[in-house]
Amino acid sequence: MNDTLLLLGFATTPLELISFVLALTTVALNIRQNHWAWLFAIISSAAYGFVFFESRLYGDMALQLLFISVSFWGWYQWLHPASGGKTLPVTRLNGRSWLACGAGWLVGFLLIAWLLTTTDTDVPHADGFLTAGSLVGQFLLSRKKLENWIAWIIVDVLYVWLYLHKGLTLTAVLYAFFVVMAIIGLLAWRKSAPAAPDAMVLK
Repeated sequence: MNDTLLLLGFATTPLELISFVLALTTVALNIRQNHWAWLFAIISSAAYGFVFFESRLYGDMALQLLFISVSFWGWYQWLHPASGGKTLPVTRLNGRSWLACGAGWLVGFLLIAWLLTTTDTDVPHADGFLTAGSLVGQFLLSRKKLENWIAWIIVDVLYVWLYLHKGLTLTAVLYAFFVVMAIIGLLAWRKSAPAAPDAMVLK
């Protein structure tokens, strides 16, 4: 049922194609700050989990399971902000938060890459680095931090190379679209973010 097919010259599978459409819809809704993005994120992550399993990208596969869990939390955060407002506002990171995110990315990379070396993946370090960065980006997105788009731009550019290396051409094209959409998201969210960063770290 998930046999390889050709689409506009790209080798893909029906499941990868469905995941592609769902993921694009998710990011488009995120740019608009529409909370239904989280529902599409949950479905897209479940679909991509199977795609990555077949490609032996076990870090990315596990990441999709984490994305599903974080998506439920992020959906709640967007609809029930601690400030008591109707929706969670866009805010910026302060200096300590930048350092915390960088440290979290580094520690996550070292741990995940080490775990992946025990599997049969041929890209444990690249997979580990991008998995850790994606977790940072997803956390910042859940808290509506403007800088989530910066994390996604870095991660998505590198994912294009990784997916081309693994033969997931359509997914590589998707992540190239993600780079453009992340830039659009950064510019769009910047208009609604305050000039000063939050006083509280990652609040």
